[in-house]
Amino acid sequence: MLTNVILIIVAAVLVGVYVSWRAGRLDRLHARVEAARAALDAALVRRSSISAELAASGLLDPATSLLIAEAAHDARAAGEPDERAESDLTRALRAALGQPGFRADLAARSGGEEALAELEAAAHQVFLARKFYNDAVAATRAARRRWLVRLLRLPGGAPLPEFFEIDESLVDGDDGRGTDMPHLTAGDPPPAQAS
Repeated sequence: MLTNVILIIVAAVLVGVYVSWRAGRLDRLHARVEAARAALDAALVRRSSISAELAASGLLDPATSLLIAEAAHDARAAGEPDERAESDLTRALRAALGQPGFRADLAARSGGEEALAELEAAAHQVFLARKFYNDAVAATRAARRRWLVRLLRLPGGAPLPEFFEIDESLVDGDDGRGTDMPHLTAGDPPPAQAS
């Protein structure tokens, strides 16, 4: 009889430790999502700011400046990052950079090469921040799908995090989508590497 009581107490303690560990892990995953979202928001704001600065710099022709300025303004005016506005900014930048001779012409102007390098660095930062954010969201959603987590309602009132999907590539592909960076969260296979 005493052995049964001890076994029940040990089992209860082990279950309690496991549930506590699982709840702590879920809390850390949610904190990771929040931190990654803050980094993504900062990267998106930086990209739109650099785009607006480029549009106002006088380095671009008036039509291209207006296109980029409007898209950058719309991306910033949305308040919370908006997938559609951010994708529109990407497409405006890709249209500008895809013009024949645009890069060479911009690089030939004073300050143009630095502006282009800063814009490309900001675009790459958006790619990385979005990838880290979506990876954090995927891990959190997977943890929340576990039967014990759902049964005990461990997430509490925390909302289920959503993926942030935008067109982020500055290089135009055959299908109209960007190709300089893989679309890792869209389920597409990574581009083939040249041997």
